[in-house]
Amino acid sequence: QPHLVESGGGLVQPGGSLRLSCVVSGLSLRDYHIAWFRQAPGKELEGVSLISHGGAVTDYADSVWGRFTISRDLAKNTVDLRMTNLEPEDAGIYYCAAARIVIPSWLTRDYTYWGQGTQVTVSS
Repeated sequence: QPHLVESGGGLVQPGGSLRLSCVVSGLSLRDYHIAWFRQAPGKELEGVSLISHGGAVTDYADSVWGRFTISRDLAKNTVDLRMTNLEPEDAGIYYCAAARIVIPSWLTRDYTYWGQGTQVTVSS
């Protein structure tokens, strides 16, 4: 059974940085697209960033473009999300998820496996 575990969340001041990590087991990053989603209180789950199974395609939500960077380490089977210049609007629970489909997707229904989430709080 595939398993995804997020870590790296915490409390950070506006303008600060965090690095989230998603450790993946039971599946190969060469076969699955990995995405980061987040959910703020009272809001729907939204896609933040994704990386394709080939690693050649990365994408970002407009709201985080230029501030967040997604990367992966095949040897460690991890996918990281580097977040810089954080804003209060970036706060929420961040989830990583895996999808085995042809084209990377922002649709949550395409993602089969999910982690338990890690909390990010941006506040002074």
